[in-house]
Amino acid sequence: MTRQDILQGLDTEHLLPTSPPPERRGFSTWSPADYFKLLNITTAKALALILVGGFTVYHSVLHATYDVTPCKGLLKDGMYKGNQWQPWGCMMHKYTRTDSERCFRYSRFWGKSNHFVYVGDSRVHQLYSATRLWLESGSEPSMLKPTAAGQPLSHSVWENSEQNLKLEYIPAPEVDTSMQQALEKWGKASKTQVSVPRRSNGSMDALDEHRRNLTRLKPELENIMEFGGTKVLWALQPPVNSDLVNGTDKIITNDLIWQFNSQAYRVLGKSDILVWSSLYRLVEGNLEEMVDGFHISDLALSKANQMILNLVCNDNMNFNDGSCCKSSDHRTSLQTITFSILAGAVGLSVIIIIYQLVTRRQVSNSRYQSSRPGNLSVCDLPSNSLTNLIFPLARLAVILAYFYVCDRTNFFMKENKYFTPINFWLPVLYMMVVGLFFNEESSYTSVLHVDQTDEWKGWMQMVILVYHMTGASVSIPIYLHIRVLISSYLFLAGYSHFNHFWIKGVGTGISRMLQVLFRMNFLTFVLCLCMNRPYQFYFFVPLVSFWYLVLYCVLISPPVVNNQCVEGNSSSITQYLYVVLKLVALVAVISTLYMSEVFFEKVFVTRPWKALFVTTDDDIHEWWFRWKLDRYSIVYGSLFSLAIIIGGKLKLYDDSNHSCLWPSAIAVPVSIASLIGLGSYTIFSFFCRNKADGNEIHPYISFVPIVSLVILRNMAGFLRSRYSTFFAWFGKISIELFISQYHIWLSADSHGVLVLIPNYPVLNILLTSFIFVAACHEIHLITVQLTPYFVPPEPMLAIRNIIVFVLILVPIGIHDGMF
Repeated sequence: MTRQDILQGLDTEHLLPTSPPPERRGFSTWSPADYFKLLNITTAKALALILVGGFTVYHSVLHATYDVTPCKGLLKDGMYKGNQWQPWGCMMHKYTRTDSERCFRYSRFWGKSNHFVYVGDSRVHQLYSATRLWLESGSEPSMLKPTAAGQPLSHSVWENSEQNLKLEYIPAPEVDTSMQQALEKWGKASKTQVSVPRRSNGSMDALDEHRRNLTRLKPELENIMEFGGTKVLWALQPPVNSDLVNGTDKIITNDLIWQFNSQAYRVLGKSDILVWSSLYRLVEGNLEEMVDGFHISDLALSKANQMILNLVCNDNMNFNDGSCCKSSDHRTSLQTITFSILAGAVGLSVIIIIYQLVTRRQVSNSRYQSSRPGNLSVCDLPSNSLTNLIFPLARLAVILAYFYVCDRTNFFMKENKYFTPINFWLPVLYMMVVGLFFNEESSYTSVLHVDQTDEWKGWMQMVILVYHMTGASVSIPIYLHIRVLISSYLFLAGYSHFNHFWIKGVGTGISRMLQVLFRMNFLTFVLCLCMNRPYQFYFFVPLVSFWYLVLYCVLISPPVVNNQCVEGNSSSITQYLYVVLKLVALVAVISTLYMSEVFFEKVFVTRPWKALFVTTDDDIHEWWFRWKLDRYSIVYGSLFSLAIIIGGKLKLYDDSNHSCLWPSAIAVPVSIASLIGLGSYTIFSFFCRNKADGNEIHPYISFVPIVSLVILRNMAGFLRSRYSTFFAWFGKISIELFISQYHIWLSADSHGVLVLIPNYPVLNILLTSFIFVAACHEIHLITVQLTPYFVPPEPMLAIRNIIVFVLILVPIGIHDGMF
């Protein structure tokens, strides 16, 4: 078997243009049909590349002109999404009291002083009191006693010796000489980690005086910042609710506050002093909840306290959902080596292309060549065993560089997820309508034929993507239905692999098994190297790969039974019984592992394969959780495949044409039973009290909605023989979609959302989705092209490559403590 043969066997037809390019002629003579032919995946990828270049320039300008950083984003602007505060372009972690204590303990361990100084009026005293209450008891600001009107504010100090933590409040209602004297005395007396001076009150007549006082105060603030690690945060005055303000505070208007804030920003904005302008928007979005129209509401106080903790702690902690004020990850030596190798492929590709341009004689019709629609290359590139390996690696290098910049740097922005039911259901319903619109007749009529399984994988994957994007896991019914979709993928894997083995037998040998594993794991492997993540981080691929290997070992274990063994064999019942017994034995082994978590850990924490099943902190529980949830799904799929095979042999159903599987007398009650099965699971999901209970029951009942859906989908011939080409197209790249979403669609390892266009969420999701899908399709094509080189069809060459691969993994394993 040649490499060309294996490429043909890997289903690459869907990757090619569906129609030939228009004839060679000038653009002015093109018909509308010629332009329509430009709407193909190649043009889409070129457009995606142009978009990435455009966004790179745009964000470069933002960084160079406005000094946009995740810290500046936290303090610059933001908006409310429900009761959730979203800073501008970064993710804000929600700190618990335990998180806060860990932060200050780490800081103390590193020899730093945890000293907060709040300087300002009664609203600053609110912030001081809210932070103190949180660190003292973990209570929200609603537990604070309101400050009585006209009550004098005094100097306050709170300390926690265990965390080396000190909070201090210095009253200074206005920016004048008293504030300057307080700062001078405090600045000379102590070296602090964080200083939080605040605002003054005044009138229009005092505006110039306020600016002059700020100018005199600025050197003192900069002097404070000379202490190691000290941060000075100046909060702009928040607005007031004019309808509720009484007494002397009536003279304070939002117009006046805006003018005072403008002067503060003018004086301090270009210095190293951090100007907290987002506090204005934070309070403004919650004016109606103010008690007296002047003091900050409880919700805004809580969010402000969280912002201070994010400012101080994020860079010391390892929270994936806290990118505000967090430095980019440092490159590891393994990442440097990997990208250096990929860069070598890019360099070699450039050299080959330049060589071809210099040495090749230009043909007489070059103008026609360059004007051909869909022809994006500047020359006819050579095609040989070297270039067919180097060029895909070079394209992969460019894509992985985009992965790295999106998720391992602060170059592009990130935002927190935000869930509402409409945010989840609206895109799901829209995709379903589009998917149903693009449908056509299949050439197959059998139950769960390849077009139907591709369609199923496609719509499942798209629903899962929306689920991850919107953070819908907080909804228990949605969470449990997504769990069924994950189980469905393993069910389909068991069905497909069992069916293939039954038809082809062991004749496919080890080569096909390695090719399947390679195509499943190639992207995951390179991302582990480039993104510095453990294999178990991409849990779906380890799960599918593991169960595929388990099923493969069960099916090739003696006695080997397949279609060739059963045909013409008088003891076919015995042959079928062997298969059932092997699957029952597999269930027994799985149940044994499940009943003893200690035994499970001993099996999977054994070196050298331990590194495949543990997370970065050497924890096996993530694999245990994923493994036990879908421990029987692959068996369900295999048994269903066997039932379909036996039913076909016994002519218990007829799927050879467009008729119904069974007569009406059987089809109607079976269809009703299937509807009841689907409805029962939905009812169960709504009545389930918590995720833990649902997860315990899930492995035993997941087959009910899956089999019910299979029956309903295949009962009628007109449904069975039609499929959605839209969903099937996505189903062919479902693995790439599931893995790539972590880094170039979502962000921060799927904890947030990638933002290329700030302040325009709908447009942002459309463009990031377009780039995301184009990149996934290209990765799929690259994987197909590289498969014959890394896993040759000849068994001995494939084994040779395995040995080389293991030898490469040995130094990596030693470095990571695998051995």
